[in-house]
Amino acid sequence: MSKEIFNTKQTKLENGINLITIKKDSQIAAVHVGINIGSLFEEKDEKGIAHFIEHMLFKGTENSTNEKLNSDLENLGGEYNAYTDFNCTVYSATILKEELENAVEVLGDMLLNSIFPIDEIEKERGVILAEIRSINDDIEDLSFVRVNEIAFKHSPLKEDTIGNEDVIKSVVRKQLVDFYNKYYVPNNAFISIVSPFEHVDIINMINKYFGKWINKKFKKKEIIPEHNQFIKKISYKKEIEQSTIIYLYTFDGLTKDEELALRVLNFKFGESANSILFRELREKRGLSYDVYTQLDTSNNVKILYIYTSVSAKNVDEAIKAIDTAIKDIETEKILFDDNTIALMKKILKTAIASTLEDSTDLGNYVIHQVMDNENIYEFTEDMKNMGNIKSKDLYDVARKVLQKPTIHIFLPEKRG
Repeated sequence: MSKEIFNTKQTKLENGINLITIKKDSQIAAVHVGINIGSLFEEKDEKGIAHFIEHMLFKGTENSTNEKLNSDLENLGGEYNAYTDFNCTVYSATILKEELENAVEVLGDMLLNSIFPIDEIEKERGVILAEIRSINDDIEDLSFVRVNEIAFKHSPLKEDTIGNEDVIKSVVRKQLVDFYNKYYVPNNAFISIVSPFEHVDIINMINKYFGKWINKKFKKKEIIPEHNQFIKKISYKKEIEQSTIIYLYTFDGLTKDEELALRVLNFKFGESANSILFRELREKRGLSYDVYTQLDTSNNVKILYIYTSVSAKNVDEAIKAIDTAIKDIETEKILFDDNTIALMKKILKTAIASTLEDSTDLGNYVIHQVMDNENIYEFTEDMKNMGNIKSKDLYDVARKVLQKPTIHIFLPEKRG
């Protein structure tokens, strides 16, 4: 697989914006604007501010009212979106190629000129509080929130990106504006644009709508990695029919090769529809409909989760089954062979091809690679290195990572 899979150019503009232009023969264009700040970098009294600001950037600018801004976005005729995660906040639009400049103009206005109207802050406060309550009503989402809360003593990973309810209730406009002014600066901004247009034309377009953004010095707090606590906790919740079990492991400090081996292991262990956990808990024992693993290798996170839901009477058996499966991997009772690696290579190649075909996925992938200070062609190295992975590497990384989990269990609160 050649490195020249797509025609790309990286440019650092005079005001510090990191721009990645990707020339792709398509009727569709995709623009992503990323601010390299997320919930990990909030102080205790700011928990949820990064996400709150994401909402507020759609609520009016110096040039457009809330109604006009959202009408302009709607009139692009495509899809627009935004999200906040632990490390960053991203605003995006996928549109017909002839609408690209209009999309860049609207996003530029949002990023540079948002005004945070007080009445809109109050409305969004209610929206975000409703969002928090919806997580509390969803036992699966809440399970992930709870296990993070108990896994860490000090790490900001304790707090969900959506925010702390008490902070959201009390946050004032000045806090939002101060956070925005501090971190929403061009030298902390990354833009990826996938389009059929020439690189120089896109560079000129970004300069036109983002060029007046003023470079400012800023400092993000240092994130100190924290290993998860080895602890098991049971919580009780009303009106749930199924219990949930969730394991959390951290793995900061792995090499790139070890992370690649972990990705292969994770696929075989719990990510695939025919995984070890699926076969053991669902197919063999009939304990669970839903069982999977989730792997996050992004900067400052490095977490592997195991999740399942079972009836309360089967919780102990499910935990024993999970622990046995892990032990059987570590003792090499479960055999990994060349077919495991070959299949994962095929899956990775399929995922890469799918990303390259989709302008939105490609733009999103590229912007995250650059924000994480990674090579945008890293997948070619992964493909090459996949051939070097042996079954021994899977066993070694299992013995290194699958140790001393944080476990959280939700049980139904007893009625009467």
